[in-house]
Amino acid sequence: MRGRLRVAPIVEGHGEYECIRILLERVWGELLGGDYIEVIRPIRQKRGRIVQPEGLQSAISLAVSKLDNPPASTDPSLVLVLVDADHDCPRWLGPELLELARKSHAHVDVACVVAKIEYETWFVAAAESLRDFLELPADFKLSGLPEELGLSKGWIEQRFKGTRYSETQDQPAMTQVMDLNLCRTRSPSFDKLCRELERRVSVSSRD
Repeated sequence: MRGRLRVAPIVEGHGEYECIRILLERVWGELLGGDYIEVIRPIRQKRGRIVQPEGLQSAISLAVSKLDNPPASTDPSLVLVLVDADHDCPRWLGPELLELARKSHAHVDVACVVAKIEYETWFVAAAESLRDFLELPADFKLSGLPEELGLSKGWIEQRFKGTRYSETQDQPAMTQVMDLNLCRTRSPSFDKLCRELERRVSVSSRD
């Protein structure tokens, strides 16, 4: 077996709540070659609460309690915090959140990933693979890195084929088909997510 993991995600948005299991299963299995990942029902908190010590620590405590049930499981476990950067810098916000988490839960394996600018920026990075959802010219090729260009939900909404882009309905469907390799190449924050999971694949494979 090459890697088993149980994950309790902490997210901020309704869309992420619906699609995080799809994303983690695809990254773990398709991209990293992991054997098995169990994604516990996500914990959703408002961003303003997640980035505060009390809110983050409370959410992590709840995540740990979920991972402890059933207690008989011997698979490694991870608490994954996923938030949008919005106007913050991921290189600062991510480590700050991780430091807060370790202060109250030093014994827990926690990873903090900050999507720059927001989750939809990862869709922009994989835009060519989402033509079923986006109106794109036949010769379309993204010029530049979406995180550096500041492209996010508005870019997706302007090109969306449906009546209106819905986070809860369309985010899971787009996550199911987006090109993970393309996204990783163009999005440093998505690559951060992949690297955090990749570390766990390697560790659990040695156990």
